[in-house]
Amino acid sequence: MDSLIATLSRLNSLKSLSLVSLGIWGKFPDKIHRLQSLVYLDLSWNFMYGSIPSTISRIANLETLKLDGNFLNGTLPDSFDSFSKLTSLSLSNNLFSGPLPSSLQRVNSLNDINLSDNGIFGELFDLGRLSNLHWLDLSNNRLDSSLASMPEFVTVVLLKNNTFSGGIPEQYGRLSRLQQLDLSFNALTEMGPAGIFALPNISSLSLGSNLLSGSVPMDLRCGDELEFVDISNNRLTGNLPSCLRSSTKKRVVKIGGNCLSIDTEHQHSETYCSEKHSDNEKSSHGKNNLGILIGVISGIGVVILILGFGFLVLCRKFCSQGSSEQHLLHKSVQDNSVTGGFTAEILTNARFISDAAKLGSQGSPPYRLFVLDELKVATNSFDKSASMGEGSNGKIYKGRLESGAHVAIRCLAVSRKYTIRNLKLRLDLLARIRHPHLACLLGHCIDNEGNDEVGANNVYLVYEYVPNGNYRAHLSETNPEKVLRWSDRLSILIGVAKAVHFLHTGIIPGFNSNRLKANNILLNEHRMGKLSDYGLSVVAQEIEKDKEEDGLKSWQMKSLDDDIYSFGCILLESLIGPSVCARKESFLLNEMVSLGNTEGQRRIVDPTVLASSSQESLSIVVSLTINCISPESSTRPSFEDVLWNLQYAAQVQATSDDVDNKSGKTLLSP
Repeated sequence: MDSLIATLSRLNSLKSLSLVSLGIWGKFPDKIHRLQSLVYLDLSWNFMYGSIPSTISRIANLETLKLDGNFLNGTLPDSFDSFSKLTSLSLSNNLFSGPLPSSLQRVNSLNDINLSDNGIFGELFDLGRLSNLHWLDLSNNRLDSSLASMPEFVTVVLLKNNTFSGGIPEQYGRLSRLQQLDLSFNALTEMGPAGIFALPNISSLSLGSNLLSGSVPMDLRCGDELEFVDISNNRLTGNLPSCLRSSTKKRVVKIGGNCLSIDTEHQHSETYCSEKHSDNEKSSHGKNNLGILIGVISGIGVVILILGFGFLVLCRKFCSQGSSEQHLLHKSVQDNSVTGGFTAEILTNARFISDAAKLGSQGSPPYRLFVLDELKVATNSFDKSASMGEGSNGKIYKGRLESGAHVAIRCLAVSRKYTIRNLKLRLDLLARIRHPHLACLLGHCIDNEGNDEVGANNVYLVYEYVPNGNYRAHLSETNPEKVLRWSDRLSILIGVAKAVHFLHTGIIPGFNSNRLKANNILLNEHRMGKLSDYGLSVVAQEIEKDKEEDGLKSWQMKSLDDDIYSFGCILLESLIGPSVCARKESFLLNEMVSLGNTEGQRRIVDPTVLASSSQESLSIVVSLTINCISPESSTRPSFEDVLWNLQYAAQVQATSDDVDNKSGKTLLSP
């Protein structure tokens, strides 16, 4: 990794570097400070370990630093105040420990901080001076102080699963722009200001699984925007104000696990809540023993870590060709070149590397684990009304999470009996893949009844919900208002080709069998194509098997595992119409000959395509299609060639459209 950084340091104008989900393995580069012109740095979801060097503070102009989803450890450097322009800091899902660096208090430019899912402990200091901070996520750490003051204009505060104690500060009741507050799974004992329920912008309030006691004021009001409230699993007694008594279509309220006088079926007895003092005494009495136990476990852990690190060093020294990092560098850096494999033109043009920032789905929510009960609530127990259909990889349901977000949930029947440990490793590969033209995988749920040693019957994959249907539906003559013009089809095909090219070459190991189909291309509200169901062969065999006659497959059936051929079928559907690849092999062979001449195109090409395409653009794609579905796989183009030809066809079409618009003409079929 250091050699790559050394090469990139020659790009004096390099502003943006994004190497997301590329399988980079190795120690975090000590020479990262050489990229002194960087404004944006994202190395998330790789396999880097070690600590962040204090010299990183020399990148004085850095505005965004994202290192999520690695194995970085040690304490965080206490030099963040050197980043006078830093607006976004995201270091979640690592192994950091130690206290929060006090220098964070002095970075007034920060807009969002995400340090969730680490081992950070100690005190949460006053953040009130960070006047520009809007998003704070310190969830799933070991912070154990009382809650601190928050900036006046903060909108999201996520502090769940720590050990915060005491009460909720009165100041929280005056955070007028606060939209989401999650203090669940802590040790808070006092409810705090009733005003937090009535904040003008609050939409989600989670106080569940604490030690909150007493009664809730009956005059408490709920804000008009409040959609989700969780006060479950505390020690609350008495009745509740009307806005919290039950869930409605407008608001979800969770109140179970208390000692309330309502919803008694899901409440404890009053004696349970009156035992809180004795429980706290038991907890404090055991702190000394717990400290000794933690010390012993920590000592053992350090020894194991040292032995493991020594083993990794030996493996890296003696394994042939080293690690995946070398394979990654081999793709972009030639060892025998003075310039590291980059041409002089590239070295003077920082956009070559800056464009890599487009690979990740920036702004997409972090990957998470779901529980089956959560998915059942989201789909009304997988009711038929939530079904979106069934494909070769299982049933798909539309769900609505407690946060209000809509998702698509695929129930995948695993035909290979992996152990859960092995299955989780395979799912981790899928979790790290992010691309603008891939439907984002948000998380998963493994249905194995808590046993890590046996295989799972079902795996639920939770994807972003893409609302505008699939590509095939927009090619159908039965939906004339949705039928896509030729330029729109090219735009969608180019996006999907970029995604598949990324799956083949942008990650290690590449995903080369993605069962591409027109109905697996989803369109968002802007008609941008997003490929779904990619990489599922990593976790399960295909359920749908092509039937064979006499034990033999035709060349067409053999080719279905080839992404180039499958994409060729999508191209053919784009030209001729839906389901063309389901027809007999003899049809394909005969019709492909006809596509090669103008008369044949007039006869079989979709009228919408003929009416909205130029002859040159159409001919480029026809020629590309013929090559992609060639019976001989050796004669098919690479995906890089596919992408180049599609972009060229789109450029030719755009030029033709500009000429026709200036002359007042409209493309018509011949």
